[in-house]
Amino acid sequence: MARSGASAASRVFVVLLAAVAVVAALLGGLLALDAQTAERREAETLTAAVARAISEMPDVAAAVTGGSDADATEALQPIAVRIMDETQIDFVTIMTPEGIRLTHQDPQQIGLPYLGTIDAALRGGTVTEEFTGTLGPSVRTVVPVEQDGEIVALVSAGVTLENVGAQVWDRLPFVLAVTAALAAIGVGAAWLARRLTRRITGDLPASAVRDAVSSYESVRTLGEALRAQTHEHGNRMHTAVALIELGRSEEAVELLTETSRVSQDLVDRVLARDGDPTVAALLLGKASQAKERGVEWSVDVDPTAPRSVLGPVDAVSVVGNLIDNAIDAAAAGPEPRWVRVRIAPAGDGLGLTFSDSGTGVDPAMRERIFEHGFSTKPAGAAGRGVGLALVRDIVSAVGGTVTLSPELPTAFSVLLPARSAA
Repeated sequence: MARSGASAASRVFVVLLAAVAVVAALLGGLLALDAQTAERREAETLTAAVARAISEMPDVAAAVTGGSDADATEALQPIAVRIMDETQIDFVTIMTPEGIRLTHQDPQQIGLPYLGTIDAALRGGTVTEEFTGTLGPSVRTVVPVEQDGEIVALVSAGVTLENVGAQVWDRLPFVLAVTAALAAIGVGAAWLARRLTRRITGDLPASAVRDAVSSYESVRTLGEALRAQTHEHGNRMHTAVALIELGRSEEAVELLTETSRVSQDLVDRVLARDGDPTVAALLLGKASQAKERGVEWSVDVDPTAPRSVLGPVDAVSVVGNLIDNAIDAAAAGPEPRWVRVRIAPAGDGLGLTFSDSGTGVDPAMRERIFEHGFSTKPAGAAGRGVGLALVRDIVSAVGGTVTLSPELPTAFSVLLPARSAA
């Protein structure tokens, strides 16, 4: 029979490749944002340093207090121009305390009011802000010029955002190089993962791999159930033999008859609904398993429940894993310990409910319990991180759903489409 669908190895490669692309894009964006933030901080530091240096120049205080505003401009404009030429500062504006410009990059703006915030500087503080002035948006710092404890002028030094952006573009090659390197490493890792997966799964499609895992889980959970049932039957047979040897044959017959009646009743109910002896055998075995661990067990099968669309292997995987989880939770919880399984109609489909007396699922883990590889159990035979993820995959594949109750008692509910009549 021809295989359909992409191989599991190819799917692993595509998923990892998509993850690499997303991570690389996010990293590139974060690096670009960091570069922009760094340039903004550098611009703020530079403007503050230049403005303070100018405010402390003796010539500045002398010029603004020694004559008219025109005399101050004549003395200070060359100083401002020289500073703008020799540094990365785009403008140096020295102004009166009233905010009238004495210097400016554009001489025609001299004598006009400064555009920006100066209130904090007039109180002896420092103003650093982004503001749109005559040169466009800029980062600027305003500091006071003091003489004998009196503020005699203000100095503003600024860098336009256009130049800040240009410096960010200068860093872009580094950002792209880092992003490309990460992408190359990710692609290499995805290729390696694909080779390793192919070595294990060959060219099998992902559905076939899942079926193999489902088959293994079915054999495992059914094997555990049958082992427990065999052990319980062995104990009952030993008890019956002992009663016969003691001459209490009636009690021995009653013990074996009651055991057979209870088991047959469950088998009849399951077979009448589904016709699959595998699920019946599983439920009988799980009853023995629950008893071994001191957990009260009850199964309620509604005879009107429709047949499941799941095949025997997948049905055992779903039912077995959810019962195993319920028994584990109940056995680890406080008394009274119990597990209840209900099979009944649910809308147009089949509803399966597995509830237990355990302490529930940690709220922090509720969103992760269906993830592949995640398990609240310790590593080992009982803690593979496969069960619930496999249950979700099997149920989703046939258009069903698996939900966990928000409150105690803990209950996993499975809704499956009904099998259409032949």
